[in-house]
Amino acid sequence: MKTKKTLSKFPKLTLLMVIVFTLMFGGTASAFNDIKGDKEQKAIERLEKRGIIKGDFHGRYYPAQKLTGASAVSLIVQTLDLNFDTIRFIKMPKASDYYTKVNDNAWYAEAFVIANYYGLDIPKDINPAAKVTKEQFSHWLFKGLSTKGDYMWTMQYLNINDEKQINKDYMNSIQSLLQAKIVTLDKKGNFGPKQPVSRSEAAGMLDRTLQFIEDRQPVENPVPGSLYDFGMNTDKISNDITKVSITAMAPHPGYGLEVSSITFKDGKAIIDYRVVAPQPGQFYPQVISEVTAVTYIPAGYQPVLGAQSK
Repeated sequence: MKTKKTLSKFPKLTLLMVIVFTLMFGGTASAFNDIKGDKEQKAIERLEKRGIIKGDFHGRYYPAQKLTGASAVSLIVQTLDLNFDTIRFIKMPKASDYYTKVNDNAWYAEAFVIANYYGLDIPKDINPAAKVTKEQFSHWLFKGLSTKGDYMWTMQYLNINDEKQINKDYMNSIQSLLQAKIVTLDKKGNFGPKQPVSRSEAAGMLDRTLQFIEDRQPVENPVPGSLYDFGMNTDKISNDITKVSITAMAPHPGYGLEVSSITFKDGKAIIDYRVVAPQPGQFYPQVISEVTAVTYIPAGYQPVLGAQSK
C-alpha cells in the first residue's frame, strides 16, 4: 500500500505582506483631515479597530488615492478572513499557477492564490499595479461575501441610470450589493462603474460588508426545489429591443427557469417566471448551478422581476 507524501500547510499571509500592506493602505484615526464625510471616517476607524487597516510609520493616511489590484485583492481577502488555515496541500500552490502577471515573490502573491481558491473571479491576466474600478471591486467583494454563506436576496431589480456602462457579468453582484446597501448610487442614480475606487470608498464598502455579515444569517440549507439569489441583466439588441436575462441559483442542474408572462405598466415591464422541475427518474449531481431565462422587451421599459407562476 502506497503512503501519501507529507502534506505541507500553506502559510498564512506573511509578515512582509502585512507590513507593506500597512504602508500601501495605511492610516490612523488621527489622520483623517482629507477624508470626505463622517461616514467614511467612522468606517475607517472601525476597520482600524479590527486590525484590517493601519497607519504607516508616520501615522499618514491617503484616503483619496486609488486602489490597485494588489491592494484591492489583499483588502478583500484580509477583511473577509479568507485563508488556508484548515487546508493542507501536497504541492504548495503558487500565484503563477493561476495568474500571468503576479510575481510569486510579491508581498500580495498569497492573497491572489487565496482569492483564486475561493472563486473571487479575479482575471488571470490582471495587472496588480493597475487601478481597480468600482464595478471590479464590487464584483470581487460580492464573490468574497458569497463564500460566507448563501444569503437570501429580494427579487427587486434596482434601476441604475448608467447601467449600460456596467459589465453585464458584474450586474448580478452589483444589484445584490445595492440591495444590501453595501454600495450606493449617487444623487443622479449613477453607479460610476468605470471610476477607480479610492481607499476611503473601499473602506466604506468593506465596513458595510462586515456589518451585513453580522446582521444577516445565511441560509444553511436552501429549500429543496427552490431557486434563490435571483439576478437580472439587460442587453441592447437594437434601438427598439432590449434583451433581458433572468438568472437564479438552483440546488442542481436539473432545474430550469422560464418566463411565464410580461405585464407592461407605468414604464415598467414586470416579468413573471416559472421554475421548471427536474425530469422524474433522472439522476443529477448535487451541485449548485445557475439557471437562466431570456426574454425581449421594447426599449425604454424598465425590467422588473415579478412573481413566480405555477
